[in-house]
Amino acid sequence: MSGQTLTDRIAAAQYTLTGSEVSRAVCKATTHEQTAPKKKHLEYLIQATQDSNVNVPQMADTLMERVGNASWVVVFKALITTHHLMVHGNERFVQFLASRNTLFNLSNFLDKTGSHGYDMSTFIRRYSRYLNEKAFAYRQMSFDFGRVKKGYADGAMRTMSVEKLLKGMPILQSQIDSLLDFEVHPKDLNNGVINACFLLLFKDLIKLYACYNDGIINLVLGVKVNI
Repeated sequence: MSGQTLTDRIAAAQYTLTGSEVSRAVCKATTHEQTAPKKKHLEYLIQATQDSNVNVPQMADTLMERVGNASWVVVFKALITTHHLMVHGNERFVQFLASRNTLFNLSNFLDKTGSHGYDMSTFIRRYSRYLNEKAFAYRQMSFDFGRVKKGYADGAMRTMSVEKLLKGMPILQSQIDSLLDFEVHPKDLNNGVINACFLLLFKDLIKLYACYNDGIINLVLGVKVNI
């Protein structure tokens, strides 16, 4: 049985009537069902970011509208969908997010509809801070730490100038710190929504640590050369 609410169906139908398939897919990915956003909707949105005819700002604005929902489920799934597109979508999506003066302002978000809402609201506030930091890092560095080549002598952080490294390492450290601040425990991973978020964060952390390791190696080698 579908867990979509009448509100979900009405929202999707409204976008169908206006001819916005991308916005409809955003709504479908961010329903009130306590499950991860469906793969078919995420894949559709990823492909949409590759299409030069698709209005990326409109896609982002629709996601922001969903983030403004009162339900923790819808907000969490909108953040997960945004994160998924930042990682797997065309780079112009994250470029647009990084160009905005403000992204997610959820420091006071609280769903009071039950104890589960209270618990998940805490993670939503932490998650939004991380995504803000991820976009900020892109704005400062003009690249995504998670997307660059890592672990090789010709990797981005291995070949970066010392001057740029000294600028980039604190930014990378801040992004790692904001991710670790999510601070989830096994007992909290009790629904498909937060599990989907945790998986994305875990994969990001591996990539960020690889970048950090490359940066440290570059700095150490640079110091040795100068001694």
